[in-house]
Amino acid sequence: MTRPTPSRGLRFLPWLLLLAPALVAQGTGVVSGSVADSIGRPLADALISVTGARTQIVSDAAGRFRLTEVPAGSLTLTVRLYGYRPEQRAVRLAAGDSVRVSVTLYPLPVQLGALQVTGTKRAQSQAEAVTTIALVSDTALRQRAVNTPDEAVNYVPAVQMIDGQVNIRGSSGFVNGLGSRVLLLVDGVPMNQADRGGINWDVLPIQEIDHIEVSKGAGSAVYGSSAFGGVVNLISRDLPDGFHSGVRATGGDYANPPHSVWAFRDYTGYQEGLDAWTSYGTPTLRAALTAGGRHSDGYREQDTDNHWQTAGKVQWRPDPVTRVDISGSWASDQYDVYEPWCATNECQNMQGQDYQPFRIVDNGDTLSSRGNFTRSDKGILAAVVNRSPSEAMSWLARLSAFRTSFVDEYPLRPVQNPKFSTQDNSIATGYGAEARVVDHPDPHRTVTVGVEGSYDHNWSNLFSGDTTTVNATGTHTQGEYAAYAEGEQAFGQLRMTIGVRADFISVDAGALTSEVSPRAGLVLLDHRGSWRVSAGRAFRAPSLAERFVTTYFDGTKVIPNPDLVSETAWSFEAGRLFIPSSRLQVDVAGFWTEAKNAVDPVLNFLTGQIQFQNIVNARLAGVDASVTVLPVEHLTTTASYMYLHTEDLSINQPLPFRPQHLAVVSADYTWRAFGVGADFRYSSRFERVELHETDPRVGQQTVDFRASWGDGPWSVRFKLGNAFNYIYNLAPRILEPGRTATLVLAWTR
Repeated sequence: MTRPTPSRGLRFLPWLLLLAPALVAQGTGVVSGSVADSIGRPLADALISVTGARTQIVSDAAGRFRLTEVPAGSLTLTVRLYGYRPEQRAVRLAAGDSVRVSVTLYPLPVQLGALQVTGTKRAQSQAEAVTTIALVSDTALRQRAVNTPDEAVNYVPAVQMIDGQVNIRGSSGFVNGLGSRVLLLVDGVPMNQADRGGINWDVLPIQEIDHIEVSKGAGSAVYGSSAFGGVVNLISRDLPDGFHSGVRATGGDYANPPHSVWAFRDYTGYQEGLDAWTSYGTPTLRAALTAGGRHSDGYREQDTDNHWQTAGKVQWRPDPVTRVDISGSWASDQYDVYEPWCATNECQNMQGQDYQPFRIVDNGDTLSSRGNFTRSDKGILAAVVNRSPSEAMSWLARLSAFRTSFVDEYPLRPVQNPKFSTQDNSIATGYGAEARVVDHPDPHRTVTVGVEGSYDHNWSNLFSGDTTTVNATGTHTQGEYAAYAEGEQAFGQLRMTIGVRADFISVDAGALTSEVSPRAGLVLLDHRGSWRVSAGRAFRAPSLAERFVTTYFDGTKVIPNPDLVSETAWSFEAGRLFIPSSRLQVDVAGFWTEAKNAVDPVLNFLTGQIQFQNIVNARLAGVDASVTVLPVEHLTTTASYMYLHTEDLSINQPLPFRPQHLAVVSADYTWRAFGVGADFRYSSRFERVELHETDPRVGQQTVDFRASWGDGPWSVRFKLGNAFNYIYNLAPRILEPGRTATLVLAWTR
C-alpha cells in the first residue's frame, strides 16, 4: 500500500504550534496603573477589565493593578467598585508595549445592600436589618468639612444635635450632657463616659474615621444600657499596605452679630487647625499614627477653645484567618465656658435689649460667670482579636479602657457664696471586655452568642453623694455584666430574627439588679429592597452622676438619689427600604416607643432642692422618611423628614426639647474633580422646654453651602455654614453658631 503524502500545509503544523506563543506575544501588551478616590486615596478591590482581555483582576491594597497579555489595539478599560460610579478609559496599546493608566472613582450615593455591623454585631446589609440603619460615608464627612463626627451625624434623618447631645427620634431631649440615651461605639467598643454617661465626640480624629453607622430604635437586646434610643458607631479606616501619609489644614472665621447692639468684641473670630498622619503596612503587620490640634476664638463671648489630639493603631495578621487590632487615642481640650446668655439686668449694659444672646451673664462679681474655664482630657485603649477558623464560624475577644477627667474653674464662686468651691472635678475610668461567637450552622441560619462586662470607677467632688460635708470628694463604682444571644433563620426571602440579652447591674458593689431585653424582627427581601418589622425592649441604667450629684445650679442645691432605678421602654418599628433603580432609594419607617421610669431633674418647691427622680412615663411615635434621587448625571439630591409626636403621660403634655417636625434637604453636583452642594435644615419650634419657659422660642431654618476640588493627592473643601446668619437656639439660652466659613486643604499620599 502506498502511504498518503501529507499536504504541504500540514507539514508546517508542528512549527506553527511551537511558534504560536511567540506570535501571540507579538500582538499583546501590558496595561497597568492605579485606582484612587477623588482625594487621591488608593482604592483596593476595584475590578479592572479590558475589552479583549481574557482575565479580570482587582486592585491591591495600594490601589495598583497590572494586566498582562492584553491584545494590542484601541481598547476600553473599565473600573468598577461597589459604592462608586464605574469609570472607563480609552487606551491605545501597541504590540509588545505597556501603558499606565490612573483612574479616579467618584462615590455613588445610592448603595443597595451596603454592609453594616452595628445592627446585629456582625456584617449584614442594610436591606437585611430589622431596624433602620443610616450610613454616613467618608465622602459625606469630607464634603461637609467637619472637625468632629457629630457635625455630620446632625444631618442623618431623624437625628438632631442639641448642644453636643445626640437625639435619635427624640429619644434624649436635653439633659445637659448627663445620661445619654444613645450609645457611642468606636469600632464596636462602647465609649460613653463612665461618670456622666455622656458622649465625647472627639475621641477619634476625624481623618481616622472611614464611615459612621447609626442604628435607630431600641438596641439594648444587643448592646445593653445606653442603647435606649439608638447607637452611633464610628468605624475607623483600614490600614493599607505600603507607606502613606497626609496633612490636613483648616481655617475659617465666624460672622459678627447681625446687629450692632449685640456686639461683644471689636475683631472677627477665627478658627484654625493642623493634622498630620502616616501609616506603613505589610501583609503581616501595619501601623498608623496621627496627631494634630486646632484653635477657635468662638462665635460668642467667652468661647475660646484649644484642642489637641493624637491616635495610633496597629494591625497584626499572624495567619490568614486571624487579625489583632490594638488602638488608642488621647484628646485634650482647654476652653472658656460659655454660660447661658444674659437676660434682663444680667449684663451691666443691656443696650436697651431684653436679651444679649452673644454675651455671658456679667453684672458685678456677685452675678457673673466671667472667667469660668474647663480642662477636659480623655483617652481610650482597646485590643480586639478576630478569628475565622472556618467559613461557618468566627469569634471575637476584646478588652478596652476609656478614661475621662475634667476640672471646671469658677473663680468668682467664693464671692457669690462662701460655701462654693472654685473647682468641680472628676476622674472616671470605664473598663470593658467582651467575647462573641458568630456561627452559621447551615446557609440559612446564623447564631450570635456572647458575654460582656463593664466596670465604671469615678472619683469626684461633683458626684460624691455627700450632702453633709462642703466640697467633699467621693468614690463610686458601677458594674454591668451581661450575656446575649440572637438567631436569624431564613425561609426563602423571609428572615426571622429573635434575640435576648440579660444584664446584671451593681452599684458600689451592692446587690445585683437585673434587666432582660428581648427583640424580635421579620425582614422580607424582594428585588427592590425589603420590608421590615421589629419589637424590642430597651433600658438605661442611671449614670453615677445622676445617682450621686452634689452641687448647686443657679443657686439651687442639687442633691443625690442613690435609689434611682433603670429607665425601660418597649419600642416598635415597621418600615420599607425601596430601591427600584440605581437612581432612586426610599426608606420609610413608622416607630412607637412606650417609656417608663424616665429619669428627670425635679425641683421640690418645699425644700428648694433639685433631685433626679424616676417620674416620667412617656410615649414617642412618628414617621421617619428619607429619599435619595439622581435626577441627572452627576447630580444627587436627598431629602428626609421626621414627624414626631411625644407625650409625658404623667402630665399629658409634650416632652420637652423635641421638635414635632424635622427636615433636611441636600443637593450635590460633581463634575470631574469639582463639586458643589447645599443643605437646608428645618426644625420646628419646641412645643415645651423646662428652663426659661417664658423666653421667646423659634425653630431652626439654616442653609449651608459647600464646594470642593480634588486632583491626585490634593483636595480643597469649603463650607459656608448657616450662610444667612440665622440667629436661634436649641438648648436654653445657648446660642447656636451663626454664619461660619471653613476651608480645608488636604494632601494625601
